[in-house]
Amino acid sequence: MKRLILTLIFIFAATTSYAENVIELRIPCREDSQVTAELPSGEVIALGTVKMIPAKTNWPAYTASKWGTPSSVCATAVNAVHILLRVENDRGRIISLVPSVTVAPAATQGAFFALDMPAGTGVFGGYAPLAGSPVTVEHDGVESPLDDVPAEGDTLIIRTGLPEDTPYYMADIENRPGGRVIVHGREGTRVIARVVRPVKGVGRFGGSIYQTRGRIRASHSGVIDVATAPRDVLGGIQIMSLKHALTSPEMLNAWKLTQWMIIAPLPGMPDLEGTPPLFKNAFVPGAQLGDSLPDMWSHYGRRPLVICRRDGGNWEMLPEVSGKVDDGLKDVTHIRMYFPSWNEPQP
Repeated sequence: MKRLILTLIFIFAATTSYAENVIELRIPCREDSQVTAELPSGEVIALGTVKMIPAKTNWPAYTASKWGTPSSVCATAVNAVHILLRVENDRGRIISLVPSVTVAPAATQGAFFALDMPAGTGVFGGYAPLAGSPVTVEHDGVESPLDDVPAEGDTLIIRTGLPEDTPYYMADIENRPGGRVIVHGREGTRVIARVVRPVKGVGRFGGSIYQTRGRIRASHSGVIDVATAPRDVLGGIQIMSLKHALTSPEMLNAWKLTQWMIIAPLPGMPDLEGTPPLFKNAFVPGAQLGDSLPDMWSHYGRRPLVICRRDGGNWEMLPEVSGKVDDGLKDVTHIRMYFPSWNEPQP
């Protein structure tokens, strides 16, 4: 009975937290089955087919997965979508969706769905789910939270979009020690964090070859990854939360190298990990290549842009810098990230 009540609460939240802007992704747990996206209008878009289904889960997963919400997307990227099933012994247990031809180090062999859509498109592009999107599994017509490997013949359902109460338009970051992280939205402007360590360089972040300059490569509960080079060329930066930088062994280089920005909560405020506006319900890769969304606003509004100011000048595109260049962004004084939207924002 307790399990039934929790399931009903989860499904109610999954279907009422999002208004008319919901995209429903359906991933059948059967090889050669069609992956689809149902749009707010009711139109169903075919995105590709399932080439491989998971036989196990991945534990222990990457450290930041534990700050996600169980039975929800904990990372969204051009080359992977990770789903947190639960947290065990302070580490996340996940399964993943990956393009059938790509490299996704955080996805363990046998613990992912391989989908035959190009990296940076479909589930990994214009129809990518936001981190925090609820994930259910449909078995014999009944939905329940996804907390283990789905059985063959089941269907994963990810409901994503923009929560109806999302008030955010863009975030501005002053790229200096102590710089403000400022969010602008319908409710005005507020400072939500401070910069501990500014970003000055560009690095060879693997998945950046599947994204274009000034666009989001990946977003999860502790990191925002931005591409600085054209598609098919390595180059990017990462904006990271303080706790992730302090406690995740794989992130120790963030304190030594220039390719990472580290931001901290304001004094007396909760940790940033796994929370909006930056590290939950925040950013998606957006459409590219042949990925086409229903209309002009959804197509461009859901491909969030990242721009900058150099030496305090006017806003402009990020410099095109590839490879590892330790001082590639040394003159960038401000960074602006636009939040994705499905419909045109209303005042």
